[in-house]
Amino acid sequence: MMNLGSLSLTTTAKSSKPMVSLNFWLPYFTHWGQSLLVCGSAPGLGSGNVKKGLLLKPSQQEDQLVWSGSVSVPPGFTCDYCYYVVDDLKNVLRSEFGMKRKLVVPEALTGGESVQLRDLWQSGDQALPFRSAFKDVIFRNTGDVEVEKPLGVFENKSDQDDSVVVQFKICCPDVGEGTLVYVLGTSGKLGKWKVENGLKLSYVGDSMWEGDCLIPKAEFPIKYRYCKVPKDGSIGLESGGNRELTLHSSRNKQEYIVMSGGLFREMPWRGAGVAVPMFSVRSEDDVGVGEFLDLKLLVDWSVDSGLHLVQLLPVNDTSVHKMWWDSYPYSSLSVFALHPLYLRVQALSQSLPADIKEEIEKAKKQLDKNHVDYEATMETKLSIAKKIFDLEKDQTLNSSSFQKYFSENEGWLKPYAAFCFLRDFFETSDHSQWGTFSDYTEAKLEKLTSKDSLHYDTICFHYYIQYHLHVQLSEASEYARKRGVVLKGDLPIGVDRNSVDTWVNKNLFRMNTSTGAPPDYFDKNGQNWGFPTYNWEEMSKDNYGWWRARLTQMGNYFTAYRIDHILGFFRIWEMPAHAMTGLLGKFRPSIPLSQEELEKEGIWDFDRLSKPYVQKKFLEEKFGDFWPFIASNFLNETQKDMYEFKEDCNTEKKIAAKLKSLAAKSLLLENEDKVRRDVFDILRNVVLIKDPEDARKFYPRFNIEDTSSFQDLDEHSRNVLKRLYYDYYFHRQEDLWRKNALKTLPALLNSSNMLACGEDLGLVPACVHPVMKELALVGLRIQRMPSESDVEFGVPSNYDYMTVCAPSCHDCSTLRAWWEEDEERRQRYFKEVIGLDAIPPSQCVPEITHFILRQHVEAPSMWAIFPLQDMLALKEEYTARPAKEETINDPTNPKHYWRYRVHVTLDSLMKDVDLKSTIKNLVSSSGRSVPASSEDVNNKK
Repeated sequence: MMNLGSLSLTTTAKSSKPMVSLNFWLPYFTHWGQSLLVCGSAPGLGSGNVKKGLLLKPSQQEDQLVWSGSVSVPPGFTCDYCYYVVDDLKNVLRSEFGMKRKLVVPEALTGGESVQLRDLWQSGDQALPFRSAFKDVIFRNTGDVEVEKPLGVFENKSDQDDSVVVQFKICCPDVGEGTLVYVLGTSGKLGKWKVENGLKLSYVGDSMWEGDCLIPKAEFPIKYRYCKVPKDGSIGLESGGNRELTLHSSRNKQEYIVMSGGLFREMPWRGAGVAVPMFSVRSEDDVGVGEFLDLKLLVDWSVDSGLHLVQLLPVNDTSVHKMWWDSYPYSSLSVFALHPLYLRVQALSQSLPADIKEEIEKAKKQLDKNHVDYEATMETKLSIAKKIFDLEKDQTLNSSSFQKYFSENEGWLKPYAAFCFLRDFFETSDHSQWGTFSDYTEAKLEKLTSKDSLHYDTICFHYYIQYHLHVQLSEASEYARKRGVVLKGDLPIGVDRNSVDTWVNKNLFRMNTSTGAPPDYFDKNGQNWGFPTYNWEEMSKDNYGWWRARLTQMGNYFTAYRIDHILGFFRIWEMPAHAMTGLLGKFRPSIPLSQEELEKEGIWDFDRLSKPYVQKKFLEEKFGDFWPFIASNFLNETQKDMYEFKEDCNTEKKIAAKLKSLAAKSLLLENEDKVRRDVFDILRNVVLIKDPEDARKFYPRFNIEDTSSFQDLDEHSRNVLKRLYYDYYFHRQEDLWRKNALKTLPALLNSSNMLACGEDLGLVPACVHPVMKELALVGLRIQRMPSESDVEFGVPSNYDYMTVCAPSCHDCSTLRAWWEEDEERRQRYFKEVIGLDAIPPSQCVPEITHFILRQHVEAPSMWAIFPLQDMLALKEEYTARPAKEETINDPTNPKHYWRYRVHVTLDSLMKDVDLKSTIKNLVSSSGRSVPASSEDVNNKK
């Protein structure tokens, strides 16, 4: 039987060459039942199969738990490897982040040597520099450094028994041109802390620097640090305490130690950015709405203003209803297709006919309104685009660039085009109404998109639009990268019930349910967003392939992204599809209350607790003299003064439909909205919600203590149900939700190199922030929505580094509007946060805006990202517009029209040197990084 922690990687019984002893060594604290394992690409390390990897042995070394193991390998051996935390069955509990480690055993070794790999666990934050936001954008100049030597080559030889060859490795992602990297330390070979005599490291690629030296054993233990020396000769010694290198063995044999130092320790990088919806941007070239090519001008303005990031709302096609309802950017028609709204029609061709040019100029004037006219803009753009398509379709569709795009995107593009055709043909996106095409098959798709079909031109038009959207967004994206600006996208938590994705991948969605916001998240009744919930079990069968494809597509354009409502990856608030509000929902997944559990507590009458508790006295209190009308139309009397709902109105949607019918017949004498709310209240007067899939399982209705059904129970029942309620909502689910997130979120994070940020506002379970920290997900902090329950206003100086801080966001009022909304709150903020006892100004004057923005840029947060409206408030001339008009979304209104447009063009903002200087000074004076200006780049050249 093989000993744990020791293995030979020879593939034959006898090796023709002497072997090298390769020793893995990693300090890591584990919990009971956990072990550490190393898995690599070589056969003896599992060939990528964790189950066949090498289990390491634990040992206590001073204050560290160290895991170690060895293998025998021939000189010249190479492989990739990484470490895993596993259980007794080698099931993975936790993985390292970042790139796999590369191992090269030099050919020059003759055999018999010992090579010890002193590694450090690669946590999520250690992998951040390798996310595309940093690697390809912010630290992109590091990639221009020339590789000086191959990885893993030892320049010294261990040919003396009293000395050890030590190779030092460090990751330095942010290295300026001409900067040198050294190791300084107590050893003479490390310069005795003098740079001129220190060990100069060589660049080996992928932000890694390494170098080796022969150190006498008598000099151990050694204290050392890494340092950077830029062109000006200044010494940038890494922060923190000294590192220490000790010998673990006194064996007189040739020894090599490879010290992996992790990341160069320095002040964490911090930057700032601007957030604005794509539709809100205004330029002199756009037609009624912001367009992808406007991003180039926005990037220029950002660079001039010292901003490293531009954040957008979702830009996927939402054309479900083909009306202004589609302005809601979080209800995707397709998670892959881009929105035609953002197309620049004049860029479709370099040889536009004069009449089309004239039409475009006319449209620009007609649609240059205070707000977005969604329907008119969509109709105009598609009409113009169709005319250009008719002129140039053959030239475009036969081009090599289109053919390349089509071959790379065919998997989603053909279903999307077919869906759009069927939506228009049947005049509905509800694919359950499409007859034989309701059920998607590949054969039907091929028929719909066949070149022989009469509607093939229509199919190709959708290809054409998507191709040009791709070209235009790609151009803007590449421009942002080159200018050092991160383009941050937005990943909606749901998809529309009537979407391409639910048509093609119906098995991935629970179509008989809806997702929404829990009660008190936006309002006391909760919200039904209408999105079907995900079938995570089905999605896991191909390792979340739909999600991985979605993130891969997003990564073609963005280098960072915001995960909308990240709590949905822990648990989602789920309701029956027939619900219109959220009070009768439950968390999925969650551990319900079982009938056996309730019976043991003396709870027996499940019909009484799970059906609407409707008494005559409640009806009289709620409806007054109008109650007999309600009873006769909606209820049946089951016993004296007790009622139940009729079959045709026992759900919220049925009630709403019946009320509409009564109102249409002029039979409803009261206000329809008020009656609907009141009848809903009666329907929701329950204590327990029965599981529709298992009648012996129950969920406590949110805020049960507010219901008369609960209040009418005996004291024992009330006490039991109250205790079980708090257990369900605040205790028993934590471990389940943590495990659920650790299954789903890594699939997203590993499917692209984008920097991931999570929207973690609202009712946050205790497990959320530890998981986000473990996965290196950047959280969100809004000052007026503090995560601490005992404070009214957050304190930016107390925020964690792994956060985005902001004074407002698209889901709340702007800084100016918030300041004007509540006089008493304004007074409290002025006293508690600004520290003044005087009466605050009634409006958010530029001085107040400057103070609040300075608070945020000075916060420890990785990013300070400001809505464009809040930045414009720094200058009085931009505050003439009523503050309420700058609101992007009203979360309490599910039918809100998303149409806000900035009232000043980007072209004008580019000319406002004063505003750009004010913002840049705020950012740079706080110690945050600012992108290089065009002048800086030209001077370097």
